[in-house]
Amino acid sequence: MSLIIQHILKRKMVSGAIALALIGGGYWGYGKLFPSTVAIRYVTSDVQKGTLIVSVSGSGQISATNQVDLKAKASGDIVYLGIKNGQEVKAGQLLAQVDSRDAQKTVRDAEVSLEQAKVALEKLKGVTTDEGTIRGIKEKAQDDLKKAYDDGFNNVSNAFLDFPDIVTGLYNLLFSATLDRVQWNIDYYTGTAKVYDKDKAQQYRDDVAVKYQEARKEYDKAFADYKNASRYSDSATIENLINETYDAAKALAESTKSAANLIQFYKDTLTARNITPNSFADTHLSALNTYTSKTNSYLLSLLTVKNTILNDKETLANTGFDITDQKIKVTQAENSLLDARQKLADYFIRAPFDGVIAVVNVEKGYSVSASTVVTTIITKQRTAKIAFNEVDVAKVKIGQKVTLTFDAIEGLSISGEVAEIDSIGTVSQGVVNYNVKIVFDTQDDRVKPGMSVSAAVITDVKQDVLLVPNSAVKSDGNGQYVEFLINNAPQSQSVEAGLSNDTMTEIKSGIKEGDKIVIQTITVAIQTQTTQSSTGFRIPGLGGGR
Repeated sequence: MSLIIQHILKRKMVSGAIALALIGGGYWGYGKLFPSTVAIRYVTSDVQKGTLIVSVSGSGQISATNQVDLKAKASGDIVYLGIKNGQEVKAGQLLAQVDSRDAQKTVRDAEVSLEQAKVALEKLKGVTTDEGTIRGIKEKAQDDLKKAYDDGFNNVSNAFLDFPDIVTGLYNLLFSATLDRVQWNIDYYTGTAKVYDKDKAQQYRDDVAVKYQEARKEYDKAFADYKNASRYSDSATIENLINETYDAAKALAESTKSAANLIQFYKDTLTARNITPNSFADTHLSALNTYTSKTNSYLLSLLTVKNTILNDKETLANTGFDITDQKIKVTQAENSLLDARQKLADYFIRAPFDGVIAVVNVEKGYSVSASTVVTTIITKQRTAKIAFNEVDVAKVKIGQKVTLTFDAIEGLSISGEVAEIDSIGTVSQGVVNYNVKIVFDTQDDRVKPGMSVSAAVITDVKQDVLLVPNSAVKSDGNGQYVEFLINNAPQSQSVEAGLSNDTMTEIKSGIKEGDKIVIQTITVAIQTQTTQSSTGFRIPGLGGGR
């Protein structure tokens, strides 16, 4: 019996090994016959302009009663009360007013600040009046820079009226033989002084030779560029010419100074030994002094122009930053004025819709605070009570338009308006919700009290803006970007994104209408069949393949 069991186990182990081999071989064979490759495909779309509607959604029920509590939005004393119980009122009618003197002052101050910001911007940019055009700081800086280039070219032109004579005179003074017919003047001065101080005389001579070669090189370069330039050359060419001419003047000044040092050393050496120097030495020194005076004069004027150009360029650059900064200040002042006017409007309590005053809870002179119920108004229009979470309710404002849909009435959509927002929320299972009362714009007899309703409150609308699908906007450590296809490969383009809703995002800058961008990347695995020769896959005991 045990031998039979052992035989069965042995056969099972062999069968299991064969099965594993078949599975492994099949997997290997499939991979060889059908290798997979990955293909990446890109879905693109054109950037388009359109209207972006941003909304927050909530749900609730149709109210059984159509009355709304009107609450004060600001604190203060009631200075006007124009209603009584049972009075009919129209939408927009002023019902009561809270003392708004402080808010009005804030508006006036904001108006002054905006005007000051605009004037400051006009001073930077310039402004056209009935009396003519008043140049702005930027325009003046541009004119000053242009004048500096003109002055610089004038200085260069004047310099090259004198530089050729200076270069020629310096050459003749050093490398002609007026002192000794058999040697240059530079060698005459050096050789005579060497008799008494060989090392120092040679140092002076070497310095003269080096400085002259440097001066000649700078002069030739600047003079060649001067001959190719004109007053109508671009600013970069003129500025480069001014710099080259300044360098040439500096090199010439150093060369004349070095030559004067050699000749003066010659004179001092001989005079110290009661030897009369050659009279030409004084003539040469006088000429060198003249050259030095002229080159120093051009050095000063060219340096002044160089600094003026540098300062004017910095002023112009700073003016550009100043204009941008001032534009931001104007925008900030406009926003401050808008905020001040909106807060001022909170002091005036108006009827949100047609209705009848049910209860008046205050009298003239009463002190109220934000959320005090001033009056209750009954409307013939239906209302809905919608719950919003604490994040979304912060975006909801009285007067915003609403779209209402109903589970029980397929296809029905009614517009409405936010009429009341609870100031105190309710907590349910750890979630804080706030009730918002919506008044219908139109009535439909199919809508009954207690029905479920969904509401989308429109919190913002942007018209004629660039829109892209949300999936197109990506982000990394450098900010947000979209992708273009260049040679079928994605290339990043930085963008500034604005508002977005569930599907679309506003793009403020970085792309333009009509650009084709990537909105989706699809990765597809492709199986390819291969043909190969086989010697068979043999498993012992199962026969061979061919």
